[in-house]
Amino acid sequence: MSLAQNPDFDGHEQVVFLTDEAAGLAAIIAIHSTRLGPAAGGCRAATYFSPDAALTDALRLSRGMSFKNALAGLPAGGGKAVIYRLGVNGRREAGFEAFGKAVDELGGIYVTAEDVGTGVPDMEVVARRTRFVAGLPSRPGQAGGDPSPWTALGVFVALEAAAGRPLAGARVAVQGLGSVGFKLCERLHQAGARLVVADVDRARALQAQDAFGADIESVERIHAADADVFSPNALGASLSIDTIPELGAPVVCGGANNQLATAEDGHRLLARGVTYAPDYVANAGGVINVMAEYLGEPADGVETRVRAIGGRMADLLAQARAQGLPPHEVADAMARERIARRAVEPVP
Repeated sequence: MSLAQNPDFDGHEQVVFLTDEAAGLAAIIAIHSTRLGPAAGGCRAATYFSPDAALTDALRLSRGMSFKNALAGLPAGGGKAVIYRLGVNGRREAGFEAFGKAVDELGGIYVTAEDVGTGVPDMEVVARRTRFVAGLPSRPGQAGGDPSPWTALGVFVALEAAAGRPLAGARVAVQGLGSVGFKLCERLHQAGARLVVADVDRARALQAQDAFGADIESVERIHAADADVFSPNALGASLSIDTIPELGAPVVCGGANNQLATAEDGHRLLARGVTYAPDYVANAGGVINVMAEYLGEPADGVETRVRAIGGRMADLLAQARAQGLPPHEVADAMARERIARRAVEPVP
């Protein structure tokens, strides 16, 4: 499939295909928009069925970053890197050095950071070859470090807004216990929520059971668990024509990107009376911290900006209800309008 034939191609400004056989690297960097600033978005390392599948993910994720950064009021466009082959014979470090070189050759139109499958040590390797990277160990008083706790905080306040109530006593079904999902569980437990969890790594589920008294559900049925909120925090496309009829919760809010398998699934949720919190609004906390780090801003302003996600989500959902539209359509329209105007102030 050619780039232009891919249904998720959305006028992307640039798509770079990287291959470095010596380093065992195969990757894609998708630049969706730089109208609001450099295209900011993390570097994901994952296994895909094919290079075409990796391309589709890169295109969708980069567009989501444009919308995420626009609605968060960040001076940044949207981009994403997807690594689908890395470190032949254990040479992970060489792969990230090659990736860092490729980022640097883009001259600053793309700013990378960690994402699913990558972490702070990987970004430290990338930083050997380029300065266009964030998610590095923080310096005293400055923003930085692992962005996942900030992502989890943003999802938590968005979840409160979507549920429309304090979470004490609420039952929350959490799909995915990676760096964001597990930290979200910590916050939910502290707030008095009751948890049911699932992860492909059963050891993580058992850890959540021990730490939070969580019930364990299978990864195949977590979406159908009887709960007040379903929180997808694994990979995307968990909301589909197959899973939506089986949802066991009236509210969906999580940290995973691209939760809707297709745009039509947002209409299916609306038809079922399910409140859907658009993922790129809920999970903006990480990139808020990343951009604060990249711009050299102090750490003390990050929490206030991340907590503002709750009010932004409440206003967005209220607007969607008033218009009788799926929330993702309202959010997409708001983001596109801001990008067209080159407006960088946060949505109230």
